[in-house]
Amino acid sequence: MSRVLTIARVVWLEMIRRKDLYVLLILLAALLMVLISVNVYGLGSVARYVKDVGFLLTWLCAWFFAIGAAGRQLPQEEARGTIYSLLAKPVTRIELLLGKWFGAWTIAVAATAVFYLLVMGVTHLRGGHFVSGSLIQAFLLHAVNLGMVTALALAFSTRTTYGAAASLTYVTTLASFVLAPQIPVLLTQETGIRAQALLVLYYALPHFELFDLRQRVVHDWGAAPWSMVSVIVVYGILWIVVFLGLAWFGYRRKRFSRGAQL
Repeated sequence: MSRVLTIARVVWLEMIRRKDLYVLLILLAALLMVLISVNVYGLGSVARYVKDVGFLLTWLCAWFFAIGAAGRQLPQEEARGTIYSLLAKPVTRIELLLGKWFGAWTIAVAATAVFYLLVMGVTHLRGGHFVSGSLIQAFLLHAVNLGMVTALALAFSTRTTYGAAASLTYVTTLASFVLAPQIPVLLTQETGIRAQALLVLYYALPHFELFDLRQRVVHDWGAAPWSMVSVIVVYGILWIVVFLGLAWFGYRRKRFSRGAQL
């Protein structure tokens, strides 16, 4: 466990040096300031409007940051040749994978917490308020969602370059978020083999939309039943285990050649 935490700490230090978080934070702050100053259609002063757009931007920034943080870890170690010194130490490949994932996930969650605080601050400037229960649940499920995204990006990166891993993760997560909720509607219009294929796709894709409680926070609907939230958390943890298992399966026997640039 100590080796996993050490690797995760190195991930944190590296991401802080890269300053990606600062760029996204400044960009989000600038967009929010423009949002409340331009006052499009007279909605700039409406706290609910600010919350809605602010949390949408938060999800997008967290999505980009998480995929970038996790997808580059293994390819850059291999490209630099530092993978040899890592594996030459008493560090197993599963420890390396867990450390990289845990570091990428925790820094993505920390960045998301900063994004949430920024949106909350801007909303309060407009006289808005939050229901604490729904806000806590939204952040919790968002954190689990980021665990799934980082694990998936890490799994893709075990056999591809950083660019390919990031692209595959963007496409997979976006397709799952947008397409999966529409499959039940499509099933009412299809029969036979097409219906069966859609059903298989529905159960095979991870349902990222389950973790999105933005509308409950924006419209002050109050907290959801904790029993339901707990089921979604367990569902997310199972997918994290699946993705990390795929990452280990793809990395456990991978051979490295010195001088290879990934």
